[in-house]
Amino acid sequence: MRTYDLSPFLRSTVGFDRLFNELIDGATKLETGGYPPYNIELVDENNYQITLAVAGFGEDDIDIEVVDRDLRVSGRKGAEADRERQFLHQGIAGRNFDRRFRLAEHVYVTGAALENGLLNISLEREVPEAKKPRKIAIGPGGESKSAQILKGPNAA
Repeated sequence: MRTYDLSPFLRSTVGFDRLFNELIDGATKLETGGYPPYNIELVDENNYQITLAVAGFGEDDIDIEVVDRDLRVSGRKGAEADRERQFLHQGIAGRNFDRRFRLAEHVYVTGAALENGLLNISLEREVPEAKKPRKIAIGPGGESKSAQILKGPNAA
């Protein structure tokens, strides 16, 4: 199993976004082999895409489910489909698979599409308003206006 040291990229962050680490760590801990190959792409600040190469699989052959924070993608092909065919060479793997990914907190699957043998799974990070960064005003005496408002006008 390969491990990646991403600490040089994360030195300027303090416990903020661990999504990439959780996706990579979760995928490497849960995977049972290298099939099917996949990519994890950062589309923009809050959107990600997982792409799996699933040549030979149709929409009815693939199941996608999320349980808690585990995304499971599995592919099952009927054995009767290949019995009718006689291969002289079979280089395209069409075997059953189970691929799992650990999703970070507040990351949800928003859709999936199968196009040209590639399964694209769209993910979105929806951070609750209470957890989003907010601007802190600097006020006299080290207290901001919002802190004064919370205390009330008569507070000492």
